[in-house]
Amino acid sequence: LQAAEVLGFTVHVSTPGGYEVDPAVAGVRDRGCYKVFNHPLEACEGAHLVTTDVWTSMGYEAENEERCKAFIDWCVDEEMMAVAQPDALFMHCLPAHRGEEVTAEVIDGPQSVVWDEAENRMHVQKALMEYLLLGRIG
Repeated sequence: LQAAEVLGFTVHVSTPGGYEVDPAVAGVRDRGCYKVFNHPLEACEGAHLVTTDVWTSMGYEAENEERCKAFIDWCVDEEMMAVAQPDALFMHCLPAHRGEEVTAEVIDGPQSVVWDEAENRMHVQKALMEYLLLGRIG
């Protein structure tokens, strides 16, 4: 959301009730940089990029069963990708749980760029380490 605010694009957000985005926690001042949808299919309509993350992050394992029930309709599937732009991409920061937050057909499909995303993250991390350790890049 912060990138949308800085770079001037709009993010469509959809979460189950009780898991809404708190703008203060997300560090967003301009609430116009994102739109909230109650149904994930609506959020995917016309999207250029569809992304998701694990439903239960580290430190929240005790809530796993509750979260899996709450997010069951938020599994990114072929129907969601079909309402996005024809050239829309799918991203996930990995590791992914196939059949939970994304179907195997989507994460292994032609619109998925999860491995490119992981490789790019590695190069950014290397550049950050060089900058933090040596105070320079390149």
